[in-house]
Amino acid sequence: MSDVKKRCFVVMGFGIKTDYINGRKLDLNKSYRLLIKPVVEAKNIECVRADEITHSGSIDVQMYKELLQADLVIADLSTLNANALYELGVRHALRPYTTIVISEDKLVYPFDLNHVVIHSYQHLGDAIDYEEVERFRAALDLVIQTVLDKNEADSPVYTYLNSLIPPKLQAELERAVVDRDKSQPIPEVGKALSLIIQEAEDAIDIMEFAKARDLFHSAILLSGGNTGQKDPYLFHRLSFTTYKAAEPDLVSALNRSLSYLHSINLAHTNDPETVSSAGAVEKKLYECGQGDQHLEDSILYYQRSYYLLNNRYNGINLALTLVYHATSNLVKSDQERIADLIFARRTWKRVLFLCDRDWEIMVQKEKNDQLLINGGTKEGKELQEFYNRQKYWILVNRAESSFGLGDFETHRKSLKESNKVPFHQWQLESFTEQIGNLATELKKVGHLLEPKWIAPD
Repeated sequence: MSDVKKRCFVVMGFGIKTDYINGRKLDLNKSYRLLIKPVVEAKNIECVRADEITHSGSIDVQMYKELLQADLVIADLSTLNANALYELGVRHALRPYTTIVISEDKLVYPFDLNHVVIHSYQHLGDAIDYEEVERFRAALDLVIQTVLDKNEADSPVYTYLNSLIPPKLQAELERAVVDRDKSQPIPEVGKALSLIIQEAEDAIDIMEFAKARDLFHSAILLSGGNTGQKDPYLFHRLSFTTYKAAEPDLVSALNRSLSYLHSINLAHTNDPETVSSAGAVEKKLYECGQGDQHLEDSILYYQRSYYLLNNRYNGINLALTLVYHATSNLVKSDQERIADLIFARRTWKRVLFLCDRDWEIMVQKEKNDQLLINGGTKEGKELQEFYNRQKYWILVNRAESSFGLGDFETHRKSLKESNKVPFHQWQLESFTEQIGNLATELKKVGHLLEPKWIAPD
């Protein structure tokens, strides 16, 4: 028996990706780290994803070798990642068996995949329910063992072309490659893409935005994003950290941030994350006094993402920009101002409905996950932080919406409740700035409403 350790290559995207069919955002790193990698490594199989491979040349060479030579390939098609679909096709063409296909269960496939067995899991977007983690880990473990034990074709190519002979690298070619490499100077070993991205996310957590910006820029260069296909997640994060770093000044940083979003097809994209990020940047540019056109664009972007996702973040910001519009030079009559305010009020009421819905979901999910949360593991700690973050935003979104609607009792009650939930300082600063801007603008036009909006003492 060979002592060589088996190797699993995981085909999937990385970071936070959008499913363009339904607009949901999924953290694919969570899927990989919680659902796939632990199961594979528990079976004493080396597990790697493309962004974990350290390389000095083209990543494509290593990727194709993995698709040919890996003992096992797991392909996650969640969000219909084009690269993942292509790489799955390559694997099916190269190897008749030991390929497993998985996906998030709300994915709507654009073509017929009935001839491919797809194992589904449930994803919450930013997290995965602990019960689902346990269920899918057990299911994946069984599937892996089954495909390794049986040499049965799982590739539709080899199923239908059953006389096809799988290709393999010639030994002479392999030796030639090794000899050629020995004749060349050994390049300095760099960091895997996944490590650079993790360092950048860690820098964001401690508000070192300039460091995070530079790391995301390096990640884009390493992934070939400046010359080839641009990964939206990397550009979203580069845009965010650029304007948060505010170098050499905030306005310059905001304009550069916006240029990064334009480079990933902002004008025509149906990616709500790109659009809502642009809405945030345009809103900041308007608040910095850079002109009314930025306000118009911000409203347009927030409307696009709000109507697509029906979520609290875009709703709460759309309402604020509508109040901005009512007090801007773009509006010439009280009738137009009232129209903006009524639209804003309607949006706040919808946000309150979404707050109630999301709160009930989060409380139930947190209750279901108490076993993991109380276990003292890294995963449990991360899950508790996720629930705290979600509950804090729900409470302050409720507080802001109630404030805009003139329901100051609910506003105060929600604020009091939010102070009981652990939060980051930047969350409080962000909310405080936004509610302050809302109060300033409503004081100018609140008298037009019926009943009048009167600022609390």
